[in-house]
Parts: sequence; C-alpha cells; structure tokens
Amino acid sequence: MVVRGAPAIAIAAALSLAVEVFNLEAFKGTTDDAAFFLNKKLEYLVSSRPTAVNLADAATKLKEVISMAATAASEAPSIFQAYIEAAEIMLKDDVASNKAIGSYGVSFLRHQLKNSKKLSILTHCNTGSLATAGYGTALGVIRAVHSEGLLERAYCTETRPFNQGSRLTAFELVHDNIPATLIADSAAAALMKDGRVDAVIVGADRVAANGDTANKIGTYSLALCAMSHHIPFYVAAPLTSIDLSLYSGKEIVIEERSPKELTHSRGGLGEQVAASGISVWNPAFDVTTAHLISGIITEKGVITKISSDAFDIKDFIEKAAK
Repeated sequence: MVVRGAPAIAIAAALSLAVEVFNLEAFKGTTDDAAFFLNKKLEYLVSSRPTAVNLADAATKLKEVISMAATAASEAPSIFQAYIEAAEIMLKDDVASNKAIGSYGVSFLRHQLKNSKKLSILTHCNTGSLATAGYGTALGVIRAVHSEGLLERAYCTETRPFNQGSRLTAFELVHDNIPATLIADSAAAALMKDGRVDAVIVGADRVAANGDTANKIGTYSLALCAMSHHIPFYVAAPLTSIDLSLYSGKEIVIEERSPKELTHSRGGLGEQVAASGISVWNPAFDVTTAHLISGIITEKGVITKISSDAFDIKDFIEKAAK
C-alpha cells in the first residue's frame, strides 16, 4: 500500500523497471536475452495486484514495445532504451487522460444536472493525484467542476479500514482549497437523505465488459444508497481500467487485505482495538453491478447505457478508436 490507486500502480511498476534497466552497469546478453529479462520482470510485477487491471494493461502494451524493439535492434541497450521511453510516455499520457476525464465529466454533469445551480458531489476512497500520475479520475472530475465554478461542496468518505479518504482525499481537497467535508462511511445514507448530494462519483480498479465495476470496498453500498435516493452514480476511469475479456463482475478476482487493518487502529498500523481471536473478513474491493451505475466517464467521453441495466462498452471503445 505504499503505492495504491490502479493508475498509479501501473505507472509506478512501469517506471520502477525503467529505473532498474537504466542503472544496469553491464548487460552481457543478446537482444533476445534483454527481451526475456524485461518480459519476466513485467510478469512478476503483474502478479502483485490481481484486481486492478491497469497494471496488466500497461504490461501488455510494454511487451509489444519490447517485441518490436527486439525485432529491429542489434544490441540489448537499444531494447532497454525503447522500454524506458515507452514507460515515460505512459506517465505523460496518464496525466493527459485524467484531465480529459475531468473535462468530459464537468461537461456531462453540467447538462445532466442543469436544474442545480451548483453541485455537491460525494466521492469514495482516493482517486486524485496520489492515486494516478497526476490530477485524478473521480477527484479529477471534482477538480474540473470546481475550476468551472460549479462546485458547491465535495464530500469524501473516510474509507475504512485504511482511511484513504480521510488521509489522502481530504489532504488533496484542502491543498487545492476546494470546499470539502469529511464524513464517516456510515453517514453517507443520511447525507443523501438530507438532500445534500447531487451526484456520487467514484473511481474504478477494473470495469467488466457489461459495466460491472470493482472499486474500493464500500462503493457498492454507496451505489445502493444513491439509487434509493434517486441520485446519479458515476464511475470515472480511463479506458485502461476496462477489461473486455471479462463479461461481468462475477469474474473479477477480489483481493483480501490483512485482518490487522480491522483489528488494529490506524488501518492496522496502531494498537489493537478488537478482541483477540475474532475472525475477520477484509476484502479490499467490492463489485458494483451495472444497473446501479448511471454512466462511466472516460478520457474519450461518457459511456451511457443502452438499456436500464446494460452498457455497450465494446462498441464505445471501437468508435472511440476510429
């Protein structure tokens, strides 16, 4: 959890390997050896996080770069240099992607919520500059709404048990002088009932082909509450978070975190607060089904439903690629 947030995990992994090969004093192998070395390292990095798809997507793209470089190169250093340059481009592209998500998000919200003079938005976990290469996804949309003068207030959940909301999102909001209020996870329903939320916007670790979305544990609860109170619920994520190989969220592998995050204070870093011997179930993510999601905000536009409970994400991606 030193690095967390699906986009940040992908970028950090790619750049960490770039640093390793940059600092190699002498690589005596062939071009094939260099390609094999990089591919094995990428496979190892991907095995670290099964839920967030961005890391696997980045590795696949980098392997294509390695393969092309190996075909043309006569020396191993050329392959390493091609890899380093590709990793650095990913860093720049992620920031640009996040800003585009923010731009599409504010434009979409302005038209969808035209009856509201200003918007109050609830978000969950951390999806800002500390979870991406910069700017953020869901928090990037909030930043864009604020910069347009349309934000009444941002609400962030504490995001138990590791407190990414209170430790990270609250920090980013205060740092940027965005009007914001921190709430307990269990206060979200009451906040909605009081009419203080116009929209809920969250990030994503993996989006299945049908729109089912895996995100930080507690996201599903927020989606259910939003639907009950007739509040639109949006997912903000780059296309790299979409996994078309999975038909639905039932196929997404959900990581489980250490029991200590629940039995000890400060997300497992402090003193014990729970009874010794108690069993713990601590999934890091849950899956919000597509019928609860109003739209998916991406760097290519907003994916809307083709029916009350279904998205055609594949069609959107194919059209966006043209």
